[in-house]
Amino acid sequence: MTFEELGVNEPLLRAIAELGFEKPMPVQEKVIPHLLNEEGDVVALAQTGTGKTAAFGLPVIQRTDTTRKATQALILSPTRELCLQIASDLADFSTHIPDLRVTPVYGGSSIQSQIRALREGSQIIVATPGRLIDLINRHVVKLEDVHTIILDEADEMLNMGFLDSINEILEHVPTDRKMLMFSATMPKEIARIASKYMHDPQEFVIGTRNEGAANVRHIYYMVNARDKYLALKRVVDNSPNIYAIVFCRTRRDTQEVADNLIRDGYNADSLHGDLSQQQRDIVMKKFRDRVIKILVATDVAARGLDVDDLTHVINYGLPDDTAVYTHRSGRTGRAGKTGVSIAIIHSREKGRLRDIERIIGKTFERKEVPTPEHIIEKQLFSLADRIERAEVDDNEMEKYLPGVMKKLGWLTSEDLVKRVLSLEFHRLLEYYKDAPKIDFIDEKPRKDKKERKERGGRDSEPRTEAEKDRRTASRGMERVYINTGKRDGFFAGNLIELLNRFVDGKRVDVGRIDLLPAYSLFDVKKSDARRVVGSLKGADFMGKRIQCEIASPDKDYSKVSDRRSKSKEKDNGFDDRQAREDLGDAYDAFEIFKKRGRRKGR
Repeated sequence: MTFEELGVNEPLLRAIAELGFEKPMPVQEKVIPHLLNEEGDVVALAQTGTGKTAAFGLPVIQRTDTTRKATQALILSPTRELCLQIASDLADFSTHIPDLRVTPVYGGSSIQSQIRALREGSQIIVATPGRLIDLINRHVVKLEDVHTIILDEADEMLNMGFLDSINEILEHVPTDRKMLMFSATMPKEIARIASKYMHDPQEFVIGTRNEGAANVRHIYYMVNARDKYLALKRVVDNSPNIYAIVFCRTRRDTQEVADNLIRDGYNADSLHGDLSQQQRDIVMKKFRDRVIKILVATDVAARGLDVDDLTHVINYGLPDDTAVYTHRSGRTGRAGKTGVSIAIIHSREKGRLRDIERIIGKTFERKEVPTPEHIIEKQLFSLADRIERAEVDDNEMEKYLPGVMKKLGWLTSEDLVKRVLSLEFHRLLEYYKDAPKIDFIDEKPRKDKKERKERGGRDSEPRTEAEKDRRTASRGMERVYINTGKRDGFFAGNLIELLNRFVDGKRVDVGRIDLLPAYSLFDVKKSDARRVVGSLKGADFMGKRIQCEIASPDKDYSKVSDRRSKSKEKDNGFDDRQAREDLGDAYDAFEIFKKRGRRKGR
């Protein structure tokens, strides 16, 4: 089928041909004829990047009477960025329709300039809800002549709290108009809007309800929470041509991950709500121009960010809402291309991953975090491929070759290749030379309580590889035992505070930390280990005398800690151990409360 067969007129056909459109996409085949020739409204469930803008934009333009200046079509979008993107696309489609005026109105920009543009006449308005209501209240925007209203990414607008605004806007639109809602998912609120404001709506489903994009491969890596950033770097290094968005749950995480990536030499930047609109515009322009290859963003900040050819979407933290994951993954694998959606998770996120699988109808592949050897090999072959494909201007190079050949002529071809690769990958080779092992979480089911009791309790001999590895230091590091744990209210921040307070001299770099109920183990550089042990011995933590030593992989520290704990109880004459257990129970209860809060969307 062709666009001409769908009923698209000649000026639009010329414009889309110049834009490189060849055959209509599935959503366009369904929506365009309906909008042009049939009555009734439409609810279209389609992923981002499936050609939605052309699906509603071409028929809306074709149905607009350019001899009249009145507003005839209204398109609502959740964000400024998407608003501008839609307006830009409609301007491209209407290149050969000179009298058509499309005006974007949105917050974060001068309202006076938008008022001037609207007073000159605009047949199509593309708007964010908040700014549009402001203009309606100022009597600048009049919607009584609107024959078509489009809600693009309707589920995103609901997620952002625009339900009341949408209801208010729809009260100003004539009842005898066409209405279309485009959404990646179908929450209950969408159905309520459809039943209240739409006339006999027809539903078009592109793919399956709420499913992930068809061309996206879903992968997850399971690591310890403390190793997430290391895993992220390895995923990035293992993809030499990466062009990705990394999604974080909070603004703080977003800024921290971006700062770390920039510090480590990656072309990265952050996008979150603490940035001004001008800063956001600069970041997004650099990302679209590929000056930045990795954008670290929150979901709210990235809504409406329309970027083609993303190779990866990386979930540094899984969202609580499955619909949010659908939107994230839908940003790659667009327009027939393939993409990868990666989740870097720890053990407590496994249940949420399975919930997402069930809703989107896709299965995540579990992969091992790329090893240093694999990363270096992949980077080297990528460089070799770039060298092989490089275009050479023989005439331009001819004048420089004699001098260069005189300088390098004594090198064999093998020596020359080695030197080129060493220059290109010096930083990478140096970094991965002594790279620590990233621990993988063992996914075997936990033993039942009876079996754990028979084996001596939860802190007895290790039952899994991960537990055995607690007692083994990372490469180049020394493992240190300390006789305080979570029951004592002892956590990573407390350890750092102790080191800063009691260890004199150069700052101690801490590696992996394992916090257990009765004791803790942590890594420091071998050169610092004895200084740390000597400084912490006999120190005080909340009235408890610190015992510390260089850890032995063969020693069962749970038994050592229990003996010391019982001895202290006897000396003190009261049940100090029970008090610490109560503190541990309170901590566990708090963790459960937080988890329930997340499930309820708090």
